[in-house]
Amino acid sequence: MKLLTFSTLFPNEKQPGHGIFVETRLRELVASGQVSSRVVAPVPWFPSSHPRFGQYALYAGVPARERRHGLEIHHPRYVALPKVGMNVAPMLLAQGAKREIGRILDQGYDFDAIDAHYFYPDGVAAAMLGRYFNKPVVITARGSDVNLLPRYPLPRRMIQWAARQAKGIITVSNALKEGLVQLGVAPAAITPLRNGVDLEKFHPMNRDAVRAALGLRRFTLISVGHLVELKGHHLVIGALPRLPDTELLVAGSGPERARLEALARTLGVADRVRFLGAVPHAELAQYFNAADLMVLASSREGWANVLLESMACGTPVVASRVGGSPEVVAAPEAGILMGQYSSEGVAEAVQRLRERQPDRGAARRYAEGFSWDFTTRGQIDLFQKIIVEHAA
Repeated sequence: MKLLTFSTLFPNEKQPGHGIFVETRLRELVASGQVSSRVVAPVPWFPSSHPRFGQYALYAGVPARERRHGLEIHHPRYVALPKVGMNVAPMLLAQGAKREIGRILDQGYDFDAIDAHYFYPDGVAAAMLGRYFNKPVVITARGSDVNLLPRYPLPRRMIQWAARQAKGIITVSNALKEGLVQLGVAPAAITPLRNGVDLEKFHPMNRDAVRAALGLRRFTLISVGHLVELKGHHLVIGALPRLPDTELLVAGSGPERARLEALARTLGVADRVRFLGAVPHAELAQYFNAADLMVLASSREGWANVLLESMACGTPVVASRVGGSPEVVAAPEAGILMGQYSSEGVAEAVQRLRERQPDRGAARRYAEGFSWDFTTRGQIDLFQKIIVEHAA
């Protein structure tokens, strides 16, 4: 069967780590040999690629088309309006993609269904495009599109409309399914299909060699994610005064870096915090292997792949009790959930897990239960069902 994958969350030449979780799931699906896909990943229009424009300059530098891992990716432009853009984003996104999708059809790729990722604005735009091109749409909910955006009245109504239009809905956790049910979506319309982990890319290495190469000598934590407040890096840094023999690796880039560096200096722990910047996905494995524990102190999550990636390297995790994380950290060998959402909660959970002396081999074996096979099979079954129903 032929799919058109539609999402603004997809890696590109200028942002290779952007939406890597969408690309990974699609690559596993295509690798089954039963599915092909073209990717339409729109980017905001901007007239200049001059570095002084920061993030917007990156958008301008994204090519109109590219290939990644054998996938053909199209990057049509759409108008993104600051401040007032949230309410009109789905319409502008659909309008920006319509001509490119029409061109794909004219060139002979008559896809069977639209595979959309993230409910707002992407999923709403995909529902509009599905009506225009008379193609069934499956929307995957991934996190804040269900946990946060429905707090705003118009996005909430548009998410509810898109859910009614969609022929299938996937959530990456049972918690997100419950969130959609609370929005009035029928439970029977929702299929939870959790993300898997690449067990070949993320695997145990020679820890002594990796730690020596990175110059690590203390008990080591790693916190991974975009440097924004909701990822909770500040809580992990705030825990260090209570963990005097511990150092912290922070992997990620983002607008909060200066504030986090200032916090580390204020707390007197700057010499024990190493900011790694944006680490390519393929290189994260060595850092997971080097760490003793991985900490994810997010205030919101859908399904955090970094938890399984850490476990696959043999490193147990400490995670906040939000979103799908309790579904990931569901056994002692996986790690532990924080008792309270605070720096004290991080420190207490780290100390408890450390005292347990977790078995790194057991963490790896736990992660091996989360291969992509189940998710890939579930997608194939769902798409086949809706394609047959649409043709009837």
